[in-house]
Amino acid sequence: RSLWGGEALFGRPGDWRRVASFRPFRLPGGERAAAQPWRSALSLCWETRTAWPAGDAFADPRLRQAFDERVNAPLTSAVGRRFDGAAALLGICAYAGFEGEAPMRLEALCRGAAQPVALPLARDSHGILRSDWAPLVPALLDPGLSRNERATQFHESLAAALCAQARAVRQEFPVRRVGLCGGVFQNRVLTERAAALLRAAGFEVLIPSRLPVGDAAISFGQLIEGAASPARYRVGP
Repeated sequence: RSLWGGEALFGRPGDWRRVASFRPFRLPGGERAAAQPWRSALSLCWETRTAWPAGDAFADPRLRQAFDERVNAPLTSAVGRRFDGAAALLGICAYAGFEGEAPMRLEALCRGAAQPVALPLARDSHGILRSDWAPLVPALLDPGLSRNERATQFHESLAAALCAQARAVRQEFPVRRVGLCGGVFQNRVLTERAAALLRAAGFEVLIPSRLPVGDAAISFGQLIEGAASPARYRVGP
């Protein structure tokens, strides 16, 4: 199975199509990774064959075997899990005491501006544009930069990747507006940088204000989808 996340959808209520996302990676331990960011960090390193100095403290051979054999290690493209992994790689949150702690700690480190790391963008076998996060792993482990600089660079890189996706989609579809939604956009640094880059590229940027930006508004979205496609979602005879 695969856990979606970080999706770019083109269309309108009742008629959406998935056009872009991020390179997926495996979550060793499945849902336990949300409370244990070190799992995401290990996976990012294993996927890219990168040595993480602190990784030996967590790298149980049985966990690696399960990861290699794809046992309880579902694929995910969720951006939130990448934030978790980044926080663990920076040594600021290996275990989360509450939901969102790792991304919050990472955001709090951001200072000023930074040069983004270029993330390659290419189509997968299904025609979906995917940003490859792999170059971020060595950047996050770069001892030549402070934690603040690496955290800032991480946010800047994801914002730049999102803008690159939007520009690429615009070459194929008549896109003028980009709506930012999902839990990661509770992150002020990411949201402000992504919005600034998108506006500079000529997009109108929509950010939720009357409804929560994250999962709390899912039920409202379901109502909108149901109203837009009543035949598809009809219940009963």
